[in-house]
Amino acid sequence: MSHSVVSICNAGLINLGEKTITALTDDVKAARLCNARYEALRDAVLREAKWNFALGRVQLAKLTTTPAFGFTSEFQLPTDCLRVLKTDDDLDTYKVEGKKLLTNASSVKIQYIKRITDPAYFDSLFAEALAARIAMELAIPLTDSDTRLASMKTLYDEKIGDARGSDAQENGSIEVIQADEWTNARLGSVVP
Repeated sequence: MSHSVVSICNAGLINLGEKTITALTDDVKAARLCNARYEALRDAVLREAKWNFALGRVQLAKLTTTPAFGFTSEFQLPTDCLRVLKTDDDLDTYKVEGKKLLTNASSVKIQYIKRITDPAYFDSLFAEALAARIAMELAIPLTDSDTRLASMKTLYDEKIGDARGSDAQENGSIEVIQADEWTNARLGSVVP
């Protein structure tokens, strides 16, 4: 099923028990609220997980300017970058400041979460989670009910959990997390 902004907003409105809209420009409170909040909520939900449909990889362009202190190089992040996940050589030390990545490396490739604006590319479970987030955010302005807000928060937690779980199962390999000396000491393990 292909998703649209309006269909996702309508799914959120249906979750709230509200009337659906035909466009974000409809002259009704629900449409105005969806129009005002949709993009920010979409980006917030995209940032929440390592969504397979939103992954991107790119070599960053090194800037001619340098940080005032702490690092020797800065690189321009892509305009569609919502979150840096990792670097090509797992740099130990880097920092994202604004739309720049600061490091001591001379070149950097990153894997990142891209801002996906076309809902046709959304995973179905992600679209459901986004609709639930919209319902949660619009619960008070549309229903003025703390009870409805609480039930929409529960719904969102369930939907985002389902979406994340399903998305994680589509990876071909499992990332192994290595314990460090501190973790081993904390758990009472012997460090070789």
